Amino acid sequence: MFQVLGAVWALLLGMILIMAGNGMQSTLMGVRGGIEGFSTLHLSFVTAGYFVGFLLGSRLAPRMIQHVGHVRVFAALGSFMSAALIAYPLLADPIAWAGLRIVIGFAMSGIYVTAESWLNHSASNAQRGKLLSAYMVAQTTGDMSAQGLLNLADPAEPTLFIAASILVSLAFAPILLSANPVPFNESAKAMSLRRLYQASPLGTVGVFLLGGVFSAQAGMAAVYGSSAGLSVREISIFITSLLAGSLVMQYPIGWLSDRMDRRRVIILAAIIGAGACTLGFTSDAALPVLMVAGFFTGGMAMPLYSLLIAYVNDYLDPEDMPAASGGLIFAYGAGAITGPIIAGQAMELTGPQTFWLVLASLFAAIAIYGLWRMTRRPGVSAEDSSAYFGAIPTGSSMAIETAQEAVQYEEEHGETSGRTG
Repeated sequence: MFQVLGAVWALLLGMILIMAGNGMQSTLMGVRGGIEGFSTLHLSFVTAGYFVGFLLGSRLAPRMIQHVGHVRVFAALGSFMSAALIAYPLLADPIAWAGLRIVIGFAMSGIYVTAESWLNHSASNAQRGKLLSAYMVAQTTGDMSAQGLLNLADPAEPTLFIAASILVSLAFAPILLSANPVPFNESAKAMSLRRLYQASPLGTVGVFLLGGVFSAQAGMAAVYGSSAGLSVREISIFITSLLAGSLVMQYPIGWLSDRMDRRRVIILAAIIGAGACTLGFTSDAALPVLMVAGFFTGGMAMPLYSLLIAYVNDYLDPEDMPAASGGLIFAYGAGAITGPIIAGQAMELTGPQTFWLVLASLFAAIAIYGLWRMTRRPGVSAEDSSAYFGAIPTGSSMAIETAQEAVQYEEEHGETSGRTG
């Protein structure tokens, strides 16, 4: 394992720095937008721009890599992203910011595809699951460190945007200097949403709704904090609690998922998520309560994504799983575009606390739909279900396919690491 990590240390370090830069701008956008006088609705469209770019990038990046290779695509996307970060304070206009967010979303989607393709070729099947876990930890570490960096300068100045750009620029140096060209295996053609829905209605609808949860949570949390009167330090602590929950709760939820009807775990996680959001709604923006609400909101949302993917796989043949991952990414992206807009409109009309009501409603919708689906067909027993594996919504379909291959390998060879616990 150490030999494998030695081969990809530059990639993991680079991803930490990239996620730190991207995490800084995502939070800073909400804080600086309030300083610039942007309305909550304007900022919701700015947030949605990222996911528009992300969906475009997930479709176009593989073609770009096939034409010119990983290294060139990586370098070009890094340049675009670094330039967009610098441009934020120069173009203090919501329309311009929405355009910049589309560029950054496109760049990040392409970066994920190239990075995950590199990871896929850097390890054997026996090592791939552990390497993917290290990649997930690197991403979350970068995101969490970004929140601390926000306290180093005044958000009203351009310093933090410049710092984010520097982090992204530095991230590409070790990656590009150590990257070796590798053959690119394009992901399978995405399964149509109709076919995906026929295979797993709960999985398809759940991922769509969860896309709204993630995008509203990731893009509008800082807007909520700024509108509610939190300081930059308090906003960074609040968002860190969301990220910490997503990291800590993967294992216990996954452990349950492999031992009981997966639909029950999905419903339970969604109910806990809705309850955490209700707590946030009644918090009156008190930081200790927000930290608890944030921890369990993020802690339920991330495992739910993995749960829903595993649940879809329960009803598919192994050869159909790669195509399904592409369809799920599209369903998630469609939901992610609408989530911030709904939250922004609600916050604009009725105040910042409505942020929590939107998230609670989306979690509740997942739980209610899951309960209804339990009346429509029997579930898959724990013994016959596919193994749970950690997945992150920011990843491409290639990351899901890589995790699926690792889990299948471990199950075929009698290893237990594919199942949590």
